[in-house]
Order: sequence, then C-alpha cells, then structure tokens
Amino acid sequence: MEWGFKTAEELSAAMRAGEVSSVELVDEAIGRIERGDKAVNAVCVADFDRARDAALRADEARGRGEERALLGVPVTVKESYDVAGLATTWGMAEHRGYVPDEDAVQVARLKDAGAVVLGKTNVPLGLQDIQSFNEIYGTTNNPWDHDRTSGGSSGGSAAALASGFGALSIGSDLAGSLRTPAHFCGVYAHKPTLGLVASRGMVPPPGPALPVDLDLAVVGPMARNARDLTLLLDVMAGPDPLTHGMAHRLELPPARHERLGDFRVLVLDDHPLIPTGSAVRAGVHRVADALAAGGARVRRSSALLPDLAEAGRLYTQLLFSGSVARFPVEAYEQLRARAAELDAGDDSLDAARLRGMVLTHRDWVQVTNRREMHRHGWRQLFAEFDAVVCPITPTPAFPHDHNPELLERRIDIDGAQYPYFDQLVWAGLATMPGLPATAVPAGRSPEGLPVGVQIIGPMYEDRTPLRLAELLEQEIGGFQAPPK
Repeated sequence: MEWGFKTAEELSAAMRAGEVSSVELVDEAIGRIERGDKAVNAVCVADFDRARDAALRADEARGRGEERALLGVPVTVKESYDVAGLATTWGMAEHRGYVPDEDAVQVARLKDAGAVVLGKTNVPLGLQDIQSFNEIYGTTNNPWDHDRTSGGSSGGSAAALASGFGALSIGSDLAGSLRTPAHFCGVYAHKPTLGLVASRGMVPPPGPALPVDLDLAVVGPMARNARDLTLLLDVMAGPDPLTHGMAHRLELPPARHERLGDFRVLVLDDHPLIPTGSAVRAGVHRVADALAAGGARVRRSSALLPDLAEAGRLYTQLLFSGSVARFPVEAYEQLRARAAELDAGDDSLDAARLRGMVLTHRDWVQVTNRREMHRHGWRQLFAEFDAVVCPITPTPAFPHDHNPELLERRIDIDGAQYPYFDQLVWAGLATMPGLPATAVPAGRSPEGLPVGVQIIGPMYEDRTPLRLAELLEQEIGGFQAPPK
C-alpha cells in the first residue's frame, strides 16, 4: 500500500494496528521526496538521517506501549522555525551559515508528540512575499502547475503536503501565509486566534529566540484534511512555558455546533477594495450552496459586518508599519518625505501602505483604537452568526513573478491589472482583529487549479471554524492529489 497521501489520523491508526511501522512510513516519504521534489522544490533542508533514527525510536516506544498524538507520523517544518542542528535562514543569503542549537517551541511540541521531522520547507526572502523563492534555495513550484507559485510564505509546506511529502506541516501567517498557500495548492490550513499558539523560535536569524507578543502574526497547522488540523492544533496550542509556566495549557471552548444544519453562516464574495475573480467567486458559491443544502442558515449580507474598506486600510497600515520597522534611517526618511506629499483625501491602499510605513507611535495608537472598534463589531456579528465564509485571495495561483520591485508587480484578475499587494485585503480581514480562520479546498478553477475559501470564526473559538471545515469536507470533498 502507498501511504503518501494518507492523513495523520489514518497513519496513526495503521501503526497502532501493526499494518505499517514509522520506519516504513518515513522511508517511503523520503523516497517520494527524492523522486518528486526536483520538480517542486518544496523541501529545502533535508534531515533524513535523524528522521530515520526518530522513526526507529517511535517504533520502539510504541512497542513499549506508549501512545502519543503524533507518534511516528512524518511531518515537515517551515524553514523559518529553528530546528537544532539545521540551517535557519529565512531565505536571506547573509544568514546562510546560521544553525540554531535549540528547537523552536512548536518544533519541540511536535517532537514531544512523537512526530518525525523529515526536513524544512521553502520560504520567500524574509517571509515577505506571496510566493516562495530565494537565492539560497531557489523557487518552489505549485504541484498543480510548475509555472505557477505555490504561495507564500508557507509555500514550501503547502507544496510538500500536496505532493505527499509528509502528513502534516507547520507554518506561520501574517498576510495569509498559511491560508494563501493552502488555497493555491488545494490543502488545509488554520490561522489560530492571535496569541493562542506560542511562536518562540520562529524568529529572523540570528535570533535571539525570545517569547514575544506579536501584533498580527501567528503560527499554525497545515494538513490534507480538517480533522488533522484539529489534531495538530491541539499539539501546538498553549502559551509559552517561559512566560506562563510549564503546566499551563489553554482549554479552547468546544465548537458551537456539531451538525451542519445548526450553523449560521455569513457568506461574502465582494470586497470594496478589490474585485473577486470568477474562479474564486465560483468556489465561494459552491461552498454556500453546500452549506444551504446541508440545512445551514446562510446569509449574504449583514448590517453587523464591520466596514470592509476601513478594515482593509487599517490592516494595511498595521502590516506595513511592522514590515519596515528595521529599515535604515535614510530609507525611512525618504518614505516620510513621500508620505508627506500624499493628498489628505487619498484613501487608496497605496496611500495606506505608505502611511503605514511611517506611522508614528501616536498614529499607531489611533489605528489600534480603531482595530478595537472592529473587534467589538466582530463580537456583535458573532452573536448572530457562527462563521463567515469568504475568499482568501481574489484568484487561484498565479504565474511566478520575481520582479524585485514588489510594488511594481501586478495581479491579473479576469484580465484586469491591480497592485500586487492589494490582494492581501481578504487575508487581512481575519488577521487585523486576530480572529481564527480555516482555509479549506472548494473545488478547482476552469483551468484545473485548486480554489479555496476561508472560514472565519469568533476569537478563541477556533474549534467552530474547524468543525465547520470538517462538515463541509463531508459535503463537497476535500484534498485531491494533483496529477502526477
């Protein structure tokens, strides 16, 4: 039997039943990578010798009667996580030789749960792109079409999963970096509630790996089905033991409902700041139709929804204020001069990006206060609805675009050109207020490319969108392996 596309849950059951060993699973996964990754380039740092040793130890532990959540399951890890003994570069050539001596907290949790780490997956330079390429490791291709991107910044992880290179992976998400690659590659991902999952050790090299409270970014799970997302989130969830004590674990509330017919869902397919491409709109409609057919209460609009245009601008300002925080003083002063020339009435996303790059602390506090008003609006919305379904980006995976001037790039939406970074507003809808969001497959485009949607849930109620994702998978299907 081939095991490459089985779920983690299925692999665990097979190992418990004695049908296969972890050593056999890991050897098969390594073989798949060695045969198939030359065309995809997802696994950029292999750790095969240690993986085989870990698999042997997992089999021995099971033989002693041990049982852990991921015992013997082969997985990959995004390159940006510290793994003791492996390079962590974030794609930056100047850090090519940096090798941390301690595992990131999430890598340690994976290993404690018994997972076997096959290696690390590719990322964009500094994690700051919707594609995954850099001068150290090259370009990761989409397994469905090698001329297209796998997404970013967790593009290597999504491509690895879609190619059968391990059952699970872990990534991170600031601008859709979990959800967009999942959407482009036809897999699942979950952006947890802000602060739910400790991120220490997912830090630009050379560190130090300290516990920090991130403003927008999260780390989270990726998988080939919804149940595996929940399994991996349960391993990952909880605060950093350095700041909250070793025994402290978060208990998430249960999903609001178990039956599809009990869910109240708001479906969105239009954004005031960017059009939705026809392929993605069709995917949203497929999901909405399946929800309605299953008895869920589906609505297409609500007066309770926070203003999407303001949300997009607030998110853009917060995102870009962080992205340039370490710019040299000279570059920062040039940005300030350009921002001062903006018309006061310019409310475009280009203007929001530029203003965000030079936010003063006083400005940042005002933007943050507006964010709190949006969070309050979402709380009111989620008193009437259980989840919101909407796009992740306006299009399926697009052709590779390596123009070094990122602000000059354009995204093609049904034949019309739009600024490249404008496509982030859908991802920012959940990121800005810190809400959980689950990326799920929603069929394919007319060209045969995967299309996904995101299910946004209430803060700290991550199990609600995850459960809805599981029920939706039963209705419309989920992951499909790309053509060989």
